Amino acid sequence: MKYDYLIVGAGLTGAVFAREMTDAGKKCLVIEKRGHIAGNIYTERQYGIDVHKYGAHIFHTNDDSVWEYVNRFATFNGFVNSPIANFKGERYNLPFNMNTFEQMWGVKTAEEAQAKIAAQIADLHLDEPKNLEEQALKMLGRDIYEKLVKGYTEKQWGRDCKELPSFIIKRLPLRFTYDNNYFNAKYQGIPIDGYTAMVENMLDGIEVKLNTDYFEFIGSTADTFGKVLFTGKIDEFFGYEDGKLEYRTINHVEKKLDQEDFQGNAVVNYTDRETPYTRIIEHKHFTGVKSDCTVISYEYPAEWTDGAEAYYPINDEKNNALYEKYRAKLENKNVIIVGRLGEYKYYDMDKVIERALMLAQKELRATL
Repeated sequence: MKYDYLIVGAGLTGAVFAREMTDAGKKCLVIEKRGHIAGNIYTERQYGIDVHKYGAHIFHTNDDSVWEYVNRFATFNGFVNSPIANFKGERYNLPFNMNTFEQMWGVKTAEEAQAKIAAQIADLHLDEPKNLEEQALKMLGRDIYEKLVKGYTEKQWGRDCKELPSFIIKRLPLRFTYDNNYFNAKYQGIPIDGYTAMVENMLDGIEVKLNTDYFEFIGSTADTFGKVLFTGKIDEFFGYEDGKLEYRTINHVEKKLDQEDFQGNAVVNYTDRETPYTRIIEHKHFTGVKSDCTVISYEYPAEWTDGAEAYYPINDEKNNALYEKYRAKLENKNVIIVGRLGEYKYYDMDKVIERALMLAQKELRATL
């Protein structure tokens, strides 16, 4: 046996697990099917700008230990996410807060805003919400829902809001203060040298093979690894033998513009249904870099198909049941399947790190 662990995927989960196991004296090999490390948080420097190639990633956490951990590998700049919504030319601050309510209704106090929303909710006569639309209306009233939620959500998920489960909308913050800080977390920011450099530091001294597909690689090398940590799709691991789990994907259309600034903000959401993209990212605003040009990315949501990136699990009853069927197959297998694709669950970055650290500690305890 040449390695204690084969780690499949050089994203955040794989990098953290590899770092912890290596520091504990275990021999690890990391393989990655892409031509780069860092998974979906990969950043590429263009014209002095760190471009988020797989969509914007803003680190945020309330966990002191996770914050201390990432600061071993990167220095963060304190960037605060304050997106703007564009509804047919009308612009609103996000998350929903007193700035939003004043822009929409001209109200000046929390009491006025609360009364406005309460009156709209009362007019709807909704009992227990049966779907996302009813849940959003019961939380937000009609104006906010129709201008800032409905179109964006239907584009993102490719389904009418009446067809979506209510739990999707429960993460949206609603505040009655003048506060555009979207995450409102104790710690937040972006690595000043980019996420790729952060993951490079995590993988320092660890053997990594890029452009290496697990299913091709494992055939002739299976007996050289004690255990496998797999961060890919769980249904793919089992050869899709019971069918394929469904995802939403995003097509990123990137443009370099020969101007200093395009939209004055890192993130602008387009919340009407007619605009085909959900948002435009202007990457230089994440770090405040000065340059004569700018790089923007349009994000077009789409149904996932073979060959596309699987971004968002569709956690409806059918797909969750299929996932559980695959998960049951893991019993007695010498493999750990983990992460967003492996567990068919959306994770924020801090939760990815927390999960990887927990798994590493569990593995180390088991070897004592």
